[in-house]
Amino acid sequence: MEQWITEIMEAYGYLGVFLLIALENLFPPIPSEVILALGGFMTTKSGLSVFGVIAAATAGSVAGAICLYGVGKMLSVNRLEILILKYGKFLRLKSEDIRKSYDWFDRHGSWAVFLGRLVPLIRSLISVPAGSTGMSFLPFLVLTTIGSLIWNTALVYLGSAVGASWEKIVGYMDLYSNAVYALLALGAVVIGVLFLRKRVLKS
Repeated sequence: MEQWITEIMEAYGYLGVFLLIALENLFPPIPSEVILALGGFMTTKSGLSVFGVIAAATAGSVAGAICLYGVGKMLSVNRLEILILKYGKFLRLKSEDIRKSYDWFDRHGSWAVFLGRLVPLIRSLISVPAGSTGMSFLPFLVLTTIGSLIWNTALVYLGSAVGASWEKIVGYMDLYSNAVYALLALGAVVIGVLFLRKRVLKS
């Protein structure tokens, strides 16, 4: 994958960075850490500048996020409730559960969108609930841009600073990602247990 990313950056420059990051947002399995760290390294051996790579990467992040925000817009709460009415019994979900989750996002959505941009995988997927809950586009755009700018700047600068050792950054980011995923999984388990306990006590 590194060779493919390098070839695109060498062939298309900043446009290549933009397209790679936009694609990463739409298909999260493509690691932004590799693209950004490698992009930072490329500034030491090509005509690309750190500022230019950061700007192109941030524009790509925002473009991808807007596309997923649009997907979320098509998944309105009413449509999700219809799906829950049909298939919710298999997942032990009710339409009121969807409403509660939407209410939570209405209260904490701004922080979720901003902080979500700093977490691998979540940074892409957070755009969908933002759109489906009807979060105003301008705050979404501003928070997504700021969060993406922080993430992109950190990784591009690190890639530029370590040069040919940029792969070490990817290794450290893997540790960071695994730690975050473990915390998220633990949180999901705790929430699930509390939710089921509440349902049992009510029944």
